[in-house]
Amino acid sequence: MKAIVDPQGALARGLTAIRADFQVPASFPPDVLAAAADAVERPPSAHRDRTAIPFVTLDPATATDLDQAFWIEAAGADLLLRYAIADVGWFVEPDRPLDQEAWRRGETLYLPDGKAPLYPPVLSERAASLLPDGERPAVLFHILLDPEGRARLDRVERALIRSRAKLGYETADPDALPPLLPSFAARVAAAEAARGASRVDPPDQEVTAAPNGDLTLAFRPRRPVEDQNARLSLACNLAIADALLANRTGLFRVMPEPDAQAVARLRHTAAALGLAWPKEQPLDRFERGLRADHPHEAAMMAAIRRAGRGARYQAYTPETRPWHAAVAAPYAHATAPLRRLADRHVIEAALAVANGRAVPDWVEAAFARLPDTMARADALAGRIDRAVIELAESVLMRPHVGQVFTAVVTEADDAGSRIQLVDHPVMTRLTGAQLAPGDRVRVRLGEADPERRTLGFALEDAP
Repeated sequence: MKAIVDPQGALARGLTAIRADFQVPASFPPDVLAAAADAVERPPSAHRDRTAIPFVTLDPATATDLDQAFWIEAAGADLLLRYAIADVGWFVEPDRPLDQEAWRRGETLYLPDGKAPLYPPVLSERAASLLPDGERPAVLFHILLDPEGRARLDRVERALIRSRAKLGYETADPDALPPLLPSFAARVAAAEAARGASRVDPPDQEVTAAPNGDLTLAFRPRRPVEDQNARLSLACNLAIADALLANRTGLFRVMPEPDAQAVARLRHTAAALGLAWPKEQPLDRFERGLRADHPHEAAMMAAIRRAGRGARYQAYTPETRPWHAAVAAPYAHATAPLRRLADRHVIEAALAVANGRAVPDWVEAAFARLPDTMARADALAGRIDRAVIELAESVLMRPHVGQVFTAVVTEADDAGSRIQLVDHPVMTRLTGAQLAPGDRVRVRLGEADPERRTLGFALEDAP
């Protein structure tokens, strides 16, 4: 689970229960492990030698499943991104044990105490991972970015690459990064603003000890290099989406605009957090002004992420134009094939269309099946994420049972209200009280139960 890290192990017992409750796989079947052991021996015989390009990777320092390596150079007025993506498709044969198990899983599941990977570690953390310990097969995307930040797919090839360095967000020396990375990211960001994109990337939350010894949830500041790195993937995915659309094929990530009710709830959340949001200012402009290194603004970014009506996958059809509201453009997922089943198939389609070939029949057939498969995987990941948040809230609030807190009502219905605590990053339900959105109330914490992952608040003072 990417949103919360638990370096002190305060959530360990509850995480064990979550793994059992959601049947998170602890290992792989023997036939899948055997297939992986065989697959990693396959030599990269269809790959061009691109080992002279000084690729680097940039990820969390502890990550070992490295999907992307990159280098950036000038190409006239354009910037050229050479974006190498792990060639999972080289190792995984359609409808064979590795592929069948990946369809069962859909995606890697993340929890604070570890992950349940999509593919066995011998593949996802060694042979296919773009680690700097030798040559690796990759699918190399050449992306041209014009001065206005518009990305287009120049060419795609299977390539043999060698990363020069495994750089970490926390430790990367700026001199080790491609010098043009800030310029590339700035162009992409300017194009986002021009399109009215509203994509937000809230910082991670971390279980930490407060000065008085109590555990608390704190936001880890998001480093500028993380946003720069994210914009490489964004540019590549946008360019791939355009290329697939032009060839009347593909699988796209789509998301509708937040509805009026969701925006109203967010305005109440902003009020609870003490953030000024002018009535005439639209959500996308408000979002772009939030700063991840300010705790209340980081909490607002997380609330916006949760408030969306949900992204989903959609296969190409002539009747519909795929649209991702947060990106404000057609968008495809292709840059994390070690972690998402869909990406491997999008990569194969992009490789085909960029080289004037028909998309393989097995890929087109997969596009029809993938929306349902990925919806199930996303739903499971979402339930696990929510359970982890509820566990963390119940563990951290347990010392405060009996205390009174100020909260703001963000939503109300016949069953009760949803409230946002003013001084803690906690949103929860309050039953039995007839309140209206925007009401400021005082509530008493009567129960915090980590085993059930629940909080029980009662209304102390009504408006």
